[in-house]
Amino acid sequence: QVQLVESGGGLVQPGGSLRLSCVASGASFRFDDMAWYRQAPGKERELVARITGAYSTNYPGSVKGRFTVSRDNAKNTVYLQMNSLKPEDTAVYYCNVDHWGTNYWGKGTLVTVSS
Repeated sequence: QVQLVESGGGLVQPGGSLRLSCVASGASFRFDDMAWYRQAPGKERELVARITGAYSTNYPGSVKGRFTVSRDNAKNTVYLQMNSLKPEDTAVYYCNVDHWGTNYWGKGTLVTVSS
């Protein structure tokens, strides 16, 4: 079955950087859209970055210019490079893939931005 496992979260100071990874297994995802979402306490889950099978990317205004999504199809892995982190980026970050019309989610990795 499809599984997504995120890693790379942690505590970082404002202005710092983190790189999240998501390893997907159970299928080939090279043609699928893959995305990162986040959910802060008391807030709804929101899209952070998306990368299509054709390597097209899109970001919301809140992270554009600071976050970069990439993928390595040979490793079935998607990455999220986060720079210039702010306290408001604190959230659980989830990996998502739309595989044959079904959405799959990882369990998430916590990112805390605090001094």
